[in-house]
Amino acid sequence: MVTSNHIHLLLYDIGDRECIPRTIQLIAGRTGQEFNQRKRRKGAFWEDRYHATAVESNEHLIQCMVYIDLNMVRAGVAAHPSEWGRFSGYNEIQKARKRYSLIDHSQLVTLLGKKGTKDLIDSHAAWVDEALKQEGKARDIKWTENIAVGSKEFVEKIKEKLGTLFLSRKVEGKEGRYELHDPQQPYWITGNSFPWRDF
Repeated sequence: MVTSNHIHLLLYDIGDRECIPRTIQLIAGRTGQEFNQRKRRKGAFWEDRYHATAVESNEHLIQCMVYIDLNMVRAGVAAHPSEWGRFSGYNEIQKARKRYSLIDHSQLVTLLGKKGTKDLIDSHAAWVDEALKQEGKARDIKWTENIAVGSKEFVEKIKEKLGTLFLSRKVEGKEGRYELHDPQQPYWITGNSFPWRDF
């Protein structure tokens, strides 16, 4: 999701602990360079740091996808995520392109346990439509201030991999939804590397 002042990326970790931080660094660097060249300006392009949340590949992934899809609805800019144009995950999933696709549909099909691309498209539309009917489309700190979201086992595993820096943090939650909260500031693009995998 590309908005007027920030972006949301949902990335799949292939097992390399540097994969996501390097990807973010590359995207941020190239975007800033391109913008500065085009506008003939110098200086920082990004105002703030990025925040990363590890998400378990199940219903938590579905909730995260829908949360991102509804970003511009929450902002009051669109009544439906399809109205935001071609720079949204919603339209990228619903109108799958064969060339220059940004989303790996086959990976999403696998992660979400769908039967194929059509099943993914139909399910995705239904998830978004259901979320639009519900009250409370407000910002949810679960996706903006947590280090990990998922089952207790998943979140405990992420906490363990993060090591001594996070020993004092508690895994909190109930009824299958657990979180490792991060009260700190978001991380610098060139900052910490997180050894996450299997999410």
